[in-house]
Amino acid sequence: MTQQLIIYPLFLQIAISIILMFSWNNIRFQKIFSVIGSVASVGLAAWVFAFVWNNGIQTVQAGSWAAPFGITFVADSLAATLVLLTSIAGLAVSIFSAGSVLKDRLKFGYFPIFHFLILGLNGAFLTGDIFNLYVWFEIIIISSFVLITIGGEKAQLEGAVKYFTLNILASMIFLTAIAVLYGLTGSLNMADLAGKIAAIENRGLVQVTAILFLIGFGIKAGLFPLYFWLPASYHTPPFAVSAIFGGLLTKVGVYALIRVFTLIFTGDAFLDNILMVIAILTLVSGGVGALVQNNIRKVFSYLIICHIGYMIAGLGMFTEMAIAGAIFYLIHDIVVKTNLFMVSGLIYKIKGTNSMRMLGGIYSDWPKISLLLFIPLFSLVGIPPLSGFWPKINLIKAGFEGGSYLTVAAIIFASFITLVIIAKMWAEVFWKTPKEFTVKDKFKYFQNMRYFKRLQFVFPIALLSIVSLYIGFGAEHVQELSARIADELVNNQVYIDTVLNRSK
Repeated sequence: MTQQLIIYPLFLQIAISIILMFSWNNIRFQKIFSVIGSVASVGLAAWVFAFVWNNGIQTVQAGSWAAPFGITFVADSLAATLVLLTSIAGLAVSIFSAGSVLKDRLKFGYFPIFHFLILGLNGAFLTGDIFNLYVWFEIIIISSFVLITIGGEKAQLEGAVKYFTLNILASMIFLTAIAVLYGLTGSLNMADLAGKIAAIENRGLVQVTAILFLIGFGIKAGLFPLYFWLPASYHTPPFAVSAIFGGLLTKVGVYALIRVFTLIFTGDAFLDNILMVIAILTLVSGGVGALVQNNIRKVFSYLIICHIGYMIAGLGMFTEMAIAGAIFYLIHDIVVKTNLFMVSGLIYKIKGTNSMRMLGGIYSDWPKISLLLFIPLFSLVGIPPLSGFWPKINLIKAGFEGGSYLTVAAIIFASFITLVIIAKMWAEVFWKTPKEFTVKDKFKYFQNMRYFKRLQFVFPIALLSIVSLYIGFGAEHVQELSARIADELVNNQVYIDTVLNRSK
């Protein structure tokens, strides 16, 4: 066992992608190998997580160039947790993709690109270098742009243009911020930057640089008022693509904000207040936007935006309890949002539409499936003791202790709006008598599918539902993990000393 273990998840995804590319025309092999590779990825990520949990923060210096001069990979508790969650979500979506994505789309390299996307996500979580974070972001953008356009339908292309345009703008702002940061400090290693930024006397220039990072990452995370690309694009690709986008792509932006504002730009009341205001507006605007939607995937897209506000609120309050709440919510949200977009895909296969006006009767026709879908839907709401309930307790308690009463009000408002939206969805989609409507001639009803084909839709939803139930009913374990991550983020000297190989 060596520290090199922490970069094995990257090598594994590269190997899976290359093998899949050499099997370009063998769709059956690609489906099977993608699932097998995803299972191996979960096992390896769990190994990395256990190693970091037992041995503390781990680093790898590429080419044996000592930090801050070389390329650094760092696995602290936060990075190891997110790599594990990415692997679990990737496994579920890989299985769902094998059953739901049309063969014509699979022929255009869906699975190799899917694993390149997972590679980019893992790289972003593990890098200890701000420029290499940009590089991994670009791998994510390129891979996601291919996935969002596979099929070439008009709605997809329209959504892809909005998605790509805003994300390229975010990348340009991010790259500009990196250039300014390098000009100020002469370093790109994040641990090294922590000390050098603190020593700069011109705090105004530091704040401007921080705001550039906030805008760049805020676009990627879907923060107010930079989120309009998200609900315009996430409902257009195949359901499996929406699932991995909804669960993970915005979260990598949130991760970048958490990393930068707990390590590099810290202890600035002005920046913390900006984060709080943005969080409140994100909570309110996302919730109101979801309230007026009729399409299930559009509802979930706006709820992504709304619930990003919880995590940014925790970051803005910047206490250990608040950040622990934000991390807990991040863990819960990755699992639930990935699952919900797969739920929308299953509903479409059963009924042929995602329009709530046209839906109904699913509970009477499919009671067992309906009870399964109840878990992610009401985990999102946070009905106790489901997973969404516990992090809100931390956030509300931190808000009261810090006197952030407006933030507490926004959290309660967003929670109530989410409850209203999901209760309405449950009544419209599952309980009411369905309307008669005509589906496309080529549409294949779920009830006519073979058992194994149905299982490819139901099993990944059940898998993530079990994870959600564990997060809810085993909340003390997740709370312990979140508290440890929050302690490492707030008291970041151990991270800095480990990366720079200083004696403790």
